[in-house]
Amino acid sequence: MISLNYRDSRPIYEQIKDGLRKLIVTGAIATDEKLPSVRVLATQLSINPNTIQRAYNELEGEGYIYSVPGKGSFATGDPDADDSRRRDLMEKARELLAELRYLGVGQGELLSLLEEATAGGPARLRKEDAE
Repeated sequence: MISLNYRDSRPIYEQIKDGLRKLIVTGAIATDEKLPSVRVLATQLSINPNTIQRAYNELEGEGYIYSVPGKGSFATGDPDADDSRRRDLMEKARELLAELRYLGVGQGELLSLLEEATAGGPARLRKEDAE
């Protein structure tokens, strides 16, 4: 499910958060699917439960998961719920695209990359985003 790289400069909670976000975005964790409990995931990864809790709290703050008291944490079905996160990601995408263009990547390659990223997956490209 999630693998940790102890040589990575990123904190462990960020690696967990990024791993879970990737699983949610790619559809490996389905909408409303229950995530492992904090204790279970901490045991599986042999790390402190507080580290898992921090990753879960940040994912919830970003709108990728929601918690039900006494039931656990679940993948959200509405990634558009957090508009500020969406704007941040759009800005990062613009910066990345500008850097790729600077490095000589052509428009055709960029369009192919976009088509590859949006083909058949759960990620949705709205018409206004494409313009």
